[in-house]
Amino acid sequence: MDIEYVRSRFIKHFDGTTGSVYASPGRINLIGEHTDYNGGFVFPGAVDKGMIAEIKPNGTNKVRAYSIDLKDYVEFGLNEEDAPKASWARYIFGVCREMIKRGVDVKGFDTAFAGDVPLGAGMSSSAALESTYAFAINELFGDNKIDKFELAKVGQATEHNYCGVNCGIMDQFASVFGKEGSLIRLDCRSLEYQYFPFKPEGYRLVLVDSVVKHELASSAYNKRRQSCEAAVSAIQKKHPHVEFLRDCTMEMLQEAKAEISEEDYMRAEYVIEEIQRVLDVCDALERGDYETVGQKMYETHYGMSKLYEVSCEELDFLNDVAFDCGVTGSRVMGGGFGGCTINLVKNELYETFITNAKERFKEKFGRSPKVYDVVISDGSRKLV
Repeated sequence: MDIEYVRSRFIKHFDGTTGSVYASPGRINLIGEHTDYNGGFVFPGAVDKGMIAEIKPNGTNKVRAYSIDLKDYVEFGLNEEDAPKASWARYIFGVCREMIKRGVDVKGFDTAFAGDVPLGAGMSSSAALESTYAFAINELFGDNKIDKFELAKVGQATEHNYCGVNCGIMDQFASVFGKEGSLIRLDCRSLEYQYFPFKPEGYRLVLVDSVVKHELASSAYNKRRQSCEAAVSAIQKKHPHVEFLRDCTMEMLQEAKAEISEEDYMRAEYVIEEIQRVLDVCDALERGDYETVGQKMYETHYGMSKLYEVSCEELDFLNDVAFDCGVTGSRVMGGGFGGCTINLVKNELYETFITNAKERFKEKFGRSPKVYDVVISDGSRKLV
């Protein structure tokens, strides 16, 4: 991301002076998909793509915001009834409101921002935007009195209360807490977290974007949550201490098999196995064993495709290409029904894999996938 470019736009659109510049990253999730609402673990990391914003208090009670990428300018006040209509501006407005609710005396400011998180690729550009403004407002108006965990919750609450998205905490958490060379295991039940080394020398992390998004995602997502809850209800009859699938073993699920549908059984089987895979990957990273990490990624893809049934033809195809090219690990990343595969690729196989993926995908689907190299990087911070 180019600080000077953002700064030049800020100077042009406001009074010619400069403010402070802040940044927050997008994120990947190496493994641990659909585990969050089952009380399990996720394993994200911040990436070297994100949002940059220049911000300067303007002595009024109005925010004047310019989206450099959209070439759009919006002004809004800081009271609840002042919510802007532009969807991008609602993220900034929501963060201001959530910080006010937490006792920060937010005043008006001028701001211009831009990002290089690819939209729709599942790297959470919205969380990067929320985290940037939460971090900046905390410093500029709050004397840094809000802790980092609460800043992540500010972003989550912005999604819930101002953008109509009932998301979990992972995206904002990874954006705020990211650390170069480390992934973060977050316990979605206790919210305890731990850093694990991710320094894959000799390997590259690359996303291959199918450029497809299927419409049934939200209804299918709700249906899978219901399947997980049905399995838990059946298991609780013999094991009343069970609260989430996180608490279940495959033996417990097997005992309840006769009481739930085959579909519910498959969904629960995937989740129980996926929660264990996150722990296995953490152990492997501590040993520097990237071959096991890759194997677990393939197992996750199989589970998401065949048991949880949230993959699609394009993603399965990309996963097969990765396997054929000898890629160490590959899986669908995110909730499914489109988006990217995340791939752990040996340096010497990288060019062959990318060429194959592009050519074979275009031959089959009539369009080229997009490719994004990512490096695990730091979280929210002030740049200048």
